[in-house]
Amino acid sequence: MAKPVIFCIDDDPEVLRAIERDLRREFGKDYRILRADSGPAALEALRQLRLRNEAVALLLSDQRMPGMSGVEFLEAARHDFPEAKRALLTAYADTDAAIRAINSVKIDYYLLKPWDPPEERLYPVIQDLLDDWQAGFRPKFEGVRVIGHRWSAHGHEVKDFLARNQIPYQWLDFGDNAEARQLLEHLKLAEADLPVALFADGSYLIRPTPLVLAEKIGLRTRASTPFYDLIIVGAGPAGLAAGVYGASEGLTTLLLERSAPGGQAGQSSAIENYLGFPRGLSGSDLARRAIDQAEKFGAEILRPQEAVGLRVKDQYKIVQLADGMEVSCHALVIATGINYRKLELPGIEAITGAGVYYGAATTEAISCRDDDVFIVGAGNSAGQAALYLAKFASQVTLLCRGESLAASMSQYLVDRIIDAENIRARLCTQVVGVHGEHNLESITIRNADTHQEETLHARALFIFIGAEPYTDWAASVVQRDKYGFILTGPDLMGEGKRPKGWQLDRDPYWLETNVPGIFVAGDVRQNSIKRVASAVGEGAMAVAFVHKYLASL
Repeated sequence: MAKPVIFCIDDDPEVLRAIERDLRREFGKDYRILRADSGPAALEALRQLRLRNEAVALLLSDQRMPGMSGVEFLEAARHDFPEAKRALLTAYADTDAAIRAINSVKIDYYLLKPWDPPEERLYPVIQDLLDDWQAGFRPKFEGVRVIGHRWSAHGHEVKDFLARNQIPYQWLDFGDNAEARQLLEHLKLAEADLPVALFADGSYLIRPTPLVLAEKIGLRTRASTPFYDLIIVGAGPAGLAAGVYGASEGLTTLLLERSAPGGQAGQSSAIENYLGFPRGLSGSDLARRAIDQAEKFGAEILRPQEAVGLRVKDQYKIVQLADGMEVSCHALVIATGINYRKLELPGIEAITGAGVYYGAATTEAISCRDDDVFIVGAGNSAGQAALYLAKFASQVTLLCRGESLAASMSQYLVDRIIDAENIRARLCTQVVGVHGEHNLESITIRNADTHQEETLHARALFIFIGAEPYTDWAASVVQRDKYGFILTGPDLMGEGKRPKGWQLDRDPYWLETNVPGIFVAGDVRQNSIKRVASAVGEGAMAVAFVHKYLASL
């Protein structure tokens, strides 16, 4: 954390050098000493400190300065740093003005010039003021700060990207946060410029895209070389496992992730049935550990970087990226996972990200404090989201089309939901309408047995209704079923025959597609088991088959 600031202001260069020297000698170990030769210059410096979210402990200003007196400066400085201690440095002739300032504008103290010896006439006073300031000081947040509206889809996108990539950030809601409005005023920006991301160096981005954010915060977005032994598309549990095993076994390895590592599992607040973690772990924690492992062994992870096309030339696989670049490899593992299926209702697209969310329970949970929220779905992801949201919301309602939670949800989650006081499940129920002009205001639900409809006030709707594989980008190369899942191994062997165009003297390996050297792992594979552990296992297995394939080249 940066040291708190002591700021001294005086228009006399000799006096300014002397006070800075004495302050630095006594307090420089614990405080940063800054100086300015006028009130306006100091105010501009304070604005920059405010944008960088730095702490100012003490303002020490000369009284007699042209253009702006010390009292006027200290009064103006309260706007940016109301908690800072304020003291006047004045000549004996100005003591009456100093006393009036203490009474009228609540200045904390005044000091007389000259202050020799400082050990008696300067340091004890300053130390006392600093002790008082420290007693109430709370360290400033040092990560990214985001100013935006709660009901902004773009603001939600920024929050979700930072959260899922585990970048510390502070959300400042423009609607109910005075600091947010003050910062926007300092930047001379308008409400239409939101969301705005502010950084520790004082810079900021207006309406940033995830790619621009990633480049600013130092995430790798471009490959270091055009060719790799192994490229993995998707950095969920399967892709990360493949990255760890590929890189640890000496393959030059590149992972491409279009959003954030961890996939759907990365959005889970608690995975409690993963082997080796009896107390459970969050999806983001699992992703962080896996990223650390993969990068330790030398794997490159690009995020956000989306694969938009695939072609094969001789034995080389060429992946086309969203930014127009291409990377190629000997072997390719597709681990793109699945997307939550969209809820098809009139008007829902307009308020998606503004009260309607696909996944994202952990990102939006705090903003749901004391609200009534609804979850559509009955799988493990929905159950975990309900338990997490129940810590913040006054009431969480699970809306399930089926007659039982146990049909699609692990029993340990069912038991906890039953025991939770502020979670209820409405079975045989589906959402048939969402309402709200700028954000979600209410939903209409229908009971499948009675056909009775009911409209309920709702501030947030989280949707977990099955999945669609993310495979269109590779559709011209690999074989898929009618739902878009990729066929591998035995599923390619129609009537005992190898897939069309297969030219090798062996059958496709278990996780291999109809193209030799292209493998699939995790939820995107047809007939896969939709569990984190099985995805990790398939990622490791895919690399074993990659080695077999490479050995045959």
